[in-house]
Amino acid sequence: MARGSRRVRGKRRSRKRQEVWGWGAAGAVVVAVVVVRFVGDHPGWAMGMACLLVVMVAGGLVLRHRVIQAARQRFLAANAELEKVDQMSGTEFEHLVAERMIADGFRQVRERGGSGDGGVDITAVAAGHGRYAVHCKRYSKPVGAPDVRNFLGALANAFAGHTGILVTSSRLTKQARLEALGAREPLILVERDRLADWLLGSASLLPARSARMLTEEEAT
Repeated sequence: MARGSRRVRGKRRSRKRQEVWGWGAAGAVVVAVVVVRFVGDHPGWAMGMACLLVVMVAGGLVLRHRVIQAARQRFLAANAELEKVDQMSGTEFEHLVAERMIADGFRQVRERGGSGDGGVDITAVAAGHGRYAVHCKRYSKPVGAPDVRNFLGALANAFAGHTGILVTSSRLTKQARLEALGAREPLILVERDRLADWLLGSASLLPARSARMLTEEEAT
């Protein structure tokens, strides 16, 4: 009985599929007939619609090409910036970050330097966002958890009340990222990819500017 019922259900499903295909084919024939009659009765309109379709397709292809080219240019520019960074010393990298912070809208940007800075290389202020402490790592290897813990210690003591920003030319290890994001006051992380966007001016570390730039990018 079970096998018989399954066969019946299978036949019903097959019949329904055939009916759907049949109705679809009939609909396609009707549409084709209507289009042919319309073209025959209104050749001018048909020609105009055909031209409009061609223009729309061509415009879409041109737009797609421009988007691809723009993305390619951004990719090449980002790589060029990162190649420059990779040739810098730690001090030069700190200076670059400080300059970019000024361009980004930070004020009272001060390079601290030295080995007794508790991991803080730059301090700055942003109107409406308080004080910031920045730790720069011009590394070729990933930044590890000990570096993050050292920086968090400075933020909890000598630089209490500052928002921490960790900027690196490399990336963080998984454990380092977990510690950075799991802190009482999560760090702002600027790893390699985000660093490239920031250096090119297409990203910001200030929340208000970052949101505005994202909105403008979506609009374009």
